[in-house]
Amino acid sequence: MRKTKPKKRHLLPDPKFNDILVTRFVNDLMKDGKKSVAYTIFYDTLELVGKRMKNDEVAPLDVWKKALENITPQVEVKSRRVGGANFQVPMEIRNERKVAISIKNMILYAGKRSGKSMADKLSAEIVAAFNQEGGAYKKKEDTHRMAEANRAFAHFRF
Repeated sequence: MRKTKPKKRHLLPDPKFNDILVTRFVNDLMKDGKKSVAYTIFYDTLELVGKRMKNDEVAPLDVWKKALENITPQVEVKSRRVGGANFQVPMEIRNERKVAISIKNMILYAGKRSGKSMADKLSAEIVAAFNQEGGAYKKKEDTHRMAEANRAFAHFRF
């Protein structure tokens, strides 16, 4: 590389839970730089998750973290050109990328759900992911299935 690598930006933890992962999620949830709106959506979401999971003794933040963990892929396929042919080569994912993919998938599939507000849609997706179902969980399963199907090309990794 010609240029030096950019410095890593360190995020400040969110005001309510004092958690950096929450800040990361809110930053991806945010549109047009409206961070306070994104925080409001996220906190409303956790309240709704608390109402939906009333029978469990699990805190809403822990439900959200477990849901993220459930939809986090371990492997992905990348296209590699070897000898004039393209192969889908399965590769392990770095930790930072794993988190980024899971957050983006959760927000994407929550947005595609039917519901009134984004908080409502997001809470439904979080509960679904917690129960190992829903769009984001299906995406993870498809990614893993694709990597498993192309396992024969793993030796092209470099």
